[in-house]
Formats: sequence, C-alpha cells, structure tokens
Amino acid sequence: MGARLVMCALLLSVTNAPVPALNTELPDLGNSAGSLMTPKRERDLGKAFMRSVRRSEKVMDDPVLSDYIQSLGQRLVDNSEARGTSFNFFLIDDPQINAFAGPGGYIGIYTGLFLTTETESELAAVVAHEIAHVTQQHLLRAWETTANLSVPNAAILLAAVVLGATVGGDAAAAAAVGGQAALIQQQINFTRANEKEADRVGIDILATSGFEPRAMPSFFSRMSKANRVYASKLPEFLMTHPVTTSRTADALGRAEQFPYRQTPEDLRYHLAHTNLMQRRIDRPEDAVRELTLMLEDGRYRNESAVIYGIALAEIRAKRFDIAATHLDRLLESQPETTEFLVARATVDAENGHYRAALDRLSDALARTPGSYALNIAFAETALAAGNPNRAMQQLMEFQNYRSDEPRVYRLLSRAAGDLDQQAQGHKYLSEYYYLIGSLKQAILQLEIALKRPELDFYESSRLESRLAELRDELDEEERKRSAKP
Repeated sequence: MGARLVMCALLLSVTNAPVPALNTELPDLGNSAGSLMTPKRERDLGKAFMRSVRRSEKVMDDPVLSDYIQSLGQRLVDNSEARGTSFNFFLIDDPQINAFAGPGGYIGIYTGLFLTTETESELAAVVAHEIAHVTQQHLLRAWETTANLSVPNAAILLAAVVLGATVGGDAAAAAAVGGQAALIQQQINFTRANEKEADRVGIDILATSGFEPRAMPSFFSRMSKANRVYASKLPEFLMTHPVTTSRTADALGRAEQFPYRQTPEDLRYHLAHTNLMQRRIDRPEDAVRELTLMLEDGRYRNESAVIYGIALAEIRAKRFDIAATHLDRLLESQPETTEFLVARATVDAENGHYRAALDRLSDALARTPGSYALNIAFAETALAAGNPNRAMQQLMEFQNYRSDEPRVYRLLSRAAGDLDQQAQGHKYLSEYYYLIGSLKQAILQLEIALKRPELDFYESSRLESRLAELRDELDEEERKRSAKP
C-alpha cells in the first residue's frame, strides 16, 4: 500500500512540532527539482499523467460537476502563491475517501471524499491542502527521479505509483522501469514529512479565499472519530491516512490564528453534493423516494439542492414533465444558476423543444461564455436538433477556454460526421481517444482519416506528422512494457 501514497496528500502523516507563527516560506532544502523540471516538461508531464489517470480511473465526464470542482479549485489557486498558474481539478467516480495531486497542477478528488464532507469549507480544505503541495514544490522533489525518462513513460510510472495501478498496460510499463519506482518510494517519506507544511499553507489559502480555516481540523476530527468507530474493521483510507489527536490539534492551533467567520455556503456545493448522492442510488425511483423523504422530514442543509436532486432523478426516470415542474420552481427564484438551466434545457430537448433549449442556453452563454457545462449542453442540443454547424461553431469557440477536454473532441467528431467532413471527424475522434489514453485507437483513427479522398496536401501533411508522433509514443511504451525489470 505504500506506493499508493506518493501524492495522496490528504492526512498522510503526523508531527508533534509546536505550532509556529503563520509563514508560507519554506527553508531551502537543497533539492534539484527546480533545475530538472522545466515548466514545459512539467506541463507535458501533467498532460501525459492525466491520460494515464483516465486509463486507470473513472474520471467523471459530467460537465456540470466538472464546472463546479474547477471553479472551486480556481478560487483557491487565485488566493495562493500559484495565482496565474494553470491548474486542472477533476472528480473521480469512486467511493474511496481520497485525493491526489499530479504534475502540471492536475488535482483529483474522489467522489467518496466529496460526499464525506459536510460543508464547502471542508471540501475546500482538502483541495487547498493539495494546492499547497504544489506551491511548496513537495511534488517536484518526488518527480525529479523521473528526469531521465521520456515524458510518456515518466507519466505512466507516476500514475501507476500514485494510483496503485495493478492491472493493464500502465502497471506493466511501470514495472519495466525497475529501480525508478524504488527511487520514487524514497521520496514518499520526504513528502509525508512535509504534510504539516501542506496543512499550514492550506489553512492560509482557505482563510485568504474566504473559507472557514477551522474546516481543516474539523474534517480531521471527524476522521479521528471514524478511526474509533471502525476499530478492527478500519477502511483502507483510514489505515493508510492516520488522523490523530496531535495532528488535529496542530491544525486547530494554526486555524485559531484567524478570526472566526460565518462563511456563507455556496449553493453550487450543495447542488453538486446532492447530485452525487442521487447518482449513487441505482434506481431513480428509489432516489426520488429518498430525497422526497428528506424534504418532508427536514433532513437537509439546502432545500433547493434537494429539489434539484429530485428533478435529476426524475430525468433519469424519464418523467420529464415532473422534472420540469421542479426546475421551473427553482428557476423562478434563481434564474441564472447553471445547474438549473442545463437540467431544464435537457428536459426541453428530451421533449423535442430544441428551440426553447437552445435559446435558454444561448442566453446563459452570453453571460458566461467559458462555462464548460453550458457549452457542452448547447453543442449536444444543437446536434440533437440537426444543426451540426451551430454545434461546431460553439465548440471551436470554447476551445479558446479549454482545449484538452475529451468530450469536446467527441462532439466535434459527431458534428464533422453530420456535416460529411469524414476526415475531420476521424481526426477529432483520434484526439478524443488520445486524451482518454487509448493510443492504439487514436492511431487507427488517423490512419482512417488519411485514406479519405477529400484531404488536401497540407492537411494530409499535418495528419501524417501527428500520426508519426503517436506511433513513436506507442513504440516507446511497448519497448518499456516488454523490457525486463
């Protein structure tokens, strides 16, 4: 289990050092990470790491939830030493209580952890802790041991170690690099020793961002109680992430340096929490029943969130008229809430009212053109309405905001296919497969695209060049995979 903890930065270790005055400066520990990890290599490594994560984990593809976790993370980054740096936050659909940071500012939060939090400040505490590992360069000190590897294989190794991958090509490739894994393991203890620094800096980020800094020790305290409740049947997370009284006290001491504030809860946190909760209930009818009982009994933190959860479950049950009634009620008081607008547009589209759905989404996009959720909903609705040109135009504009979302390329491929642009469709589908880590499928799509007669010389040359890059990457992976440890 030790390998799984390289960068799972939540609650990893405990120290008994006295609480110093709040200070975000770290001493010079004499590491060479800064000289070995150039910004470009870190960006490239981050993208390759994310492809490996998508191969190994159930990265959530829900645009509304993705929008929320990205906005929360960005708010924290903007109030940290990393202000102005690109970070990518994402959810992994897995019940385990965990989180991790990877190269290039890629930070993953497991849905099990999200659902364990009781307030947005607690969730923000976890994310701020991960950001602190990045700003304090704790992670670079571990990654420097991969400096002699190519970017694809360094990313595979890191992903396999971080995620504890035990099956599939990534694990085989990671095993093939032999001693590199042992070198990274040596860095794990160093990272654990710096958990107190991530706690302290994370608390500072929380306070600066307008969250309640005591949320971090509050979350620690509940984890400690779980330790006592589970006893011999301790869940894996609690066995590998010790939460002790001393660590909780240390975090509380740091948080007490800030004045207490009554932090208003962001509606979007409650909407995302309820969305995840209703998703966990397989039968939508059961989800409706459970949420309705919560509403009747007053067992909720936010009434609008429970009504929203009921509407989502009704959509899953294909009872669109009932869902529309709930959503219209919500939109009366909160007409600009993205979650409600996207869900209502979904109901319109399912009922064949495409014009109403597109108008609703278009108005919202005029206010927030960079919203991933709104752009995806608009493109999917336009495609369903038989208007691939509008979908293509919207998606191309959105790429100015985010250019590495797999779902965007999948929709671009559909739009191109509907417009009879077959070569372009296969090109976009290739990028989709590449981003989700399916390298062989990405190569196959480019090979198909190059056989299309409509390609001109310049486009053909670009595709040939891209195909050569992907083939080289595949060859390198396969050489490592077949090598002996």
